[in-house]
Amino acid sequence: MLPVVILSAIPIALLWDAKPWGSAPWVSALATRMSMSSGDGAASSSAMPFPPDPSIGQWIVVALVAYTVVDTVRGMIDDIRHGQVGVDLLAVMALLSTLAVGEYWASWAVVLMITSGEAIEEYAQSKAEGNLNALLQAAPRTAHVSNMPGVGEGTGDSWFNTVPVDQVKPGDVIIVLPGETVPVDGELLSGSATLDLSAINGEPVPREVYAGARVMSGAVNGATTLAMRATELAADSQYQRIMALVSEAQESRPAVVRAADRLAVPFTVLSLAIAGVAWAVSGSPTRFAQVLVLATPCPLLIAAPVAYIAGTGRLAAAGILIKTQDVLESLGRVTQIFFDKTGTLTVKQPQVVRVELLKGDGDGTKVATGTPATPAAVHASVTGNDDEPAARHRPRLDEDHVLMFAGVVESYSVHVLAKGIAAAGRDAIERLHARYAAGQRNCPEPEASWAGHGRDYPVVKHVEEIAGKGIAAEVNGHAVRVGRLSFAAAGDDGFLSTGSGAGLGSGLGLGVQQPSALAAAGPSDASADAQAGLRRTRFGTLAADEMASYVSVDGYLIGRIVLRDVPRANARETLSGLHALGVEKLTMLTGDKRASAEIIAREVGIDEVHAELFPEDKVAAVHDAHSPVTMMVGDGVNDAPVLAVADLGVAMTDGTSTAASESAQVIIMNDDIAAVPRAIAIARRTRRVMLQAVILGLALAVVGMVAAAFDLIPVVVGAFLQEGIDVVSILWALTAVIDRD
Repeated sequence: MLPVVILSAIPIALLWDAKPWGSAPWVSALATRMSMSSGDGAASSSAMPFPPDPSIGQWIVVALVAYTVVDTVRGMIDDIRHGQVGVDLLAVMALLSTLAVGEYWASWAVVLMITSGEAIEEYAQSKAEGNLNALLQAAPRTAHVSNMPGVGEGTGDSWFNTVPVDQVKPGDVIIVLPGETVPVDGELLSGSATLDLSAINGEPVPREVYAGARVMSGAVNGATTLAMRATELAADSQYQRIMALVSEAQESRPAVVRAADRLAVPFTVLSLAIAGVAWAVSGSPTRFAQVLVLATPCPLLIAAPVAYIAGTGRLAAAGILIKTQDVLESLGRVTQIFFDKTGTLTVKQPQVVRVELLKGDGDGTKVATGTPATPAAVHASVTGNDDEPAARHRPRLDEDHVLMFAGVVESYSVHVLAKGIAAAGRDAIERLHARYAAGQRNCPEPEASWAGHGRDYPVVKHVEEIAGKGIAAEVNGHAVRVGRLSFAAAGDDGFLSTGSGAGLGSGLGLGVQQPSALAAAGPSDASADAQAGLRRTRFGTLAADEMASYVSVDGYLIGRIVLRDVPRANARETLSGLHALGVEKLTMLTGDKRASAEIIAREVGIDEVHAELFPEDKVAAVHDAHSPVTMMVGDGVNDAPVLAVADLGVAMTDGTSTAASESAQVIIMNDDIAAVPRAIAIARRTRRVMLQAVILGLALAVVGMVAAAFDLIPVVVGAFLQEGIDVVSILWALTAVIDRD
């Protein structure tokens, strides 16, 4: 409509005085009768031309006004029907009043104001919704369903049929070509695939996944074709759920915007009062129109929602999804934040912090991970004496070899410590490869048969895991055990041997003499005492937050791998940032031991610790908090109840859907704790910009109305001035999309 209004100015100007029909007879007769009734011709000098006798150009203005009034009234009725206050009454009255007093150009300017305001609002919303539009454009629309015999329907000339994504059913085998977007959630059937998950969780580096792994919709396939089995309908898949969350949030109206709608009603009353007083005092109806053309509710009607839509878009761009815009308002008022410990303040799995190699002549020695030892040092640390006789050949290892052995074995385990050891093992293999490539051939093992010294990856056979004890396997021909001390150091019969002179088990060669009383004890008691003595005399004491897995190779206890919960690299900086934003208290809620929890709390800067809690205890702790607005940040299924009871629940996820994200109002898609202060900063800036835009627009409008009431601003000038006020207010609200935090 805006181009039509702008172009209409040309015929209006050209035909402003055109009256090919002459003066209408009924107009002349009515004017004569009114003049006679007044007796002194006062009516002819009135500012209001009555009866009107418009020209062709003026009739064009009348037509534009009629169309705009009908369209605006229809919109007002629809707003009221949907529970929103219809406050476009001022615009309608401004149109009718300027038309009534014969200020046609002012009427045209008001029509221009309304249509351009709609155009600016559409532009502002499209700008603010840019991130949602990017999501929509990237959304998969079709899927290649396999029709190979025995897999699909077995019809057609091609080996797959391309169908709309909504037609994909769970169980269908989907073919995803290189560079295409995964259409639905499913399970990978191909041996491996490289997926770009940046659209889901912001992860910048493509992820390598293997057969059986979950494949999420929205991921972009790499350079090879993959096959997958659909496990969800398109509407229930990950990417579509993300789009639904963002769309729902941007369509919702926060309380502050609803309050702005309500403020528009007293503003309308104030505008009508100023216009009425101006007319009554001056006696000129034109003064009424002069005031109303400057009475713009646009700062309330448009600027406030535009600012919040912009803020929602900024959050989405940062990998932060909110379920309603009310959440955006609450984010800016958070005073206390509760954090889960494991997986939120710390990394998700315990990490290897050091390797302790066993010595035969003293206390345990600690060897820093990643610092290769010299052959002489390794030999001394392992045997204690080069001339020590041994019935069997004893492996000589440094810490990278221990990590390699344990890592490749633990990669087959489901134990809580397995992932951390497996990750450290992969790093150790890379270091061994680098040492080999650099020309280092002085491997402590004479046969040089270890990974990284001529072999790409160890050969693993005969993997066996015993629940609660550990895991054993054959690696490059060497028997490796990883797990509890009793499992790693056990003899062939599964027990620690305690015979005098034999040491701790066959082949251990530790030379630890056991007292006769110990030998006389029962097997289970003797084994437990032997373990305790070995820990006490051969290894250092573990800290309260540490845990260990013991490693033996070819029947020899080599050492132990120490792990602990490691704080996220940016946790302390993040919590300091929250304090800087004015968050009064940061509290940890964990089911872990108090000693371990307090160590992490000191490292990251937590103010208060609640440890050894069950899920219901966490709920009670949040419920009993006396802070005005509480936030709970968690990542696990057991966090779902406490996320629901907090004023704001924040779920940290890597893009997968969990019970935690279902219960939360805010979802961090990139698993980055730094997103918490960023979300608060964006929310506060959004609210600040919104208030600035509204107050600035309303203040300028009130000043303009008062000036018009004193006849300082003509009607036509006032109409164009009001357009400028709208533009300034809306553009100011749009600055909420700019990243200045």
